[in-house]
Amino acid sequence: MIYVDTHCHLYDEAFDADRDDTLRRALDAGVTTLLLPDIDSSSTPHLDTFLQAHPDCCRPMAGLHPTSVKDDFEQELRHVHDRLYDSHIPFIAVGEIGMDLYWDRTYEEQQREVLKRQMLWAEELDLPVCLHIRKAHNEVFGLLRDLNRPRWRGVMHCFGGSVQEARRAVEMGFHLGIGGVVTFKNATLADVVQAVPLESLLLETDAPYLSPVPHRGQRNEPAYIPLIAQRIADLRGITLDQVAETTTALARTLFRL
Repeated sequence: MIYVDTHCHLYDEAFDADRDDTLRRALDAGVTTLLLPDIDSSSTPHLDTFLQAHPDCCRPMAGLHPTSVKDDFEQELRHVHDRLYDSHIPFIAVGEIGMDLYWDRTYEEQQREVLKRQMLWAEELDLPVCLHIRKAHNEVFGLLRDLNRPRWRGVMHCFGGSVQEARRAVEMGFHLGIGGVVTFKNATLADVVQAVPLESLLLETDAPYLSPVPHRGQRNEPAYIPLIAQRIADLRGITLDQVAETTTALARTLFRL
């Protein structure tokens, strides 16, 4: 079976000691393609170095993460703009971008403006978006409504909303990124996985974060994608092959892999 990890940070320092071994384990598990979202200008050099070493199986995104939106957001946005418009790197998406109001709302308006601009860049460049939304679904849905586009292309990464919010996202054209949380006991994400079409779901790890059971609490890695896929198969009463085939085909189509 062939899988795509649609969201991981294998360039993160958490993998400095065994990055190549981690990648080999992923490939051995059938995870043949890794999609790498950026965070901000401080993470870009690490992403680029890893990408240069493994261009065959890794695909990059460019974007400003909402928790990196501070007083210098204009400078950080210029960095993203230059990457998207002036570099020769074949980016497959704008991400990860979005709104995160989990800790505080100090930069809420700045996050909103940053997200809006990056959404418009994605539209102009005909790229999908990778959205990070935490405690901000109403705010993001409101922004998307104001932008007033008939359809969107992208994924709501590490989806953490309700079934109602999931259905709304799917109706707008978004896919839902399903990661290790779906394996947690009593996870409401299980209800989401059962409530929306399989064709709306993408697999992701968000490594090194949010490891699936039985690795919960440990460092996550792309080789655990089959555990997530198996949980989805069990919840929907279908085979692992069906989950792998459908999600891989969707990832390839959405991100033009």
